Amino acid sequence: MTMTRQDTDALRAFESLADPSASVRLRAALAVGTAPHPRFVEGLVERSAVEPEFFVRDMLTWALTRHPVAATLPPLVREVGSKLPQARSQALHTLSKIGDRRAWPAVTGAALSDADDEVARSAWRAAVVLVPEGEEQALARALAPQLGRGDRETQL
Repeated sequence: MTMTRQDTDALRAFESLADPSASVRLRAALAVGTAPHPRFVEGLVERSAVEPEFFVRDMLTWALTRHPVAATLPPLVREVGSKLPQARSQALHTLSKIGDRRAWPAVTGAALSDADDEVARSAWRAAVVLVPEGEEQALARALAPQLGRGDRETQL
């Protein structure tokens, strides 16, 4: 199979996600999202788990939302069970942006009450977006014990 120029550019951009420069990584995530291909999904999820810069993580999330849901859902759902808090948080955040309710089972009670405030907040947001019709009251009961948790930012 011959690679097109767009394929070659996207592959080069994907490889730049590991660049030491945040601005290069940001442009790389933009390029990969602009030319989505399922072969990039696992790498985008993996990079989201360790990316130190907020704006790059946000662009990685955007890039994942541009890929087919069938390709993104399984690795993101799997990532919710990661040992890394940032990986869990980013996966939940991205699932909330994708908004596909098939991801609802990943928003577990453990995620909603995660010891890491960022993970818990991401789970709360994902839960509100992904909750299936008729499950709203059960979700409210699961979230009620979290009221008053953490600092002011977490409480908001």
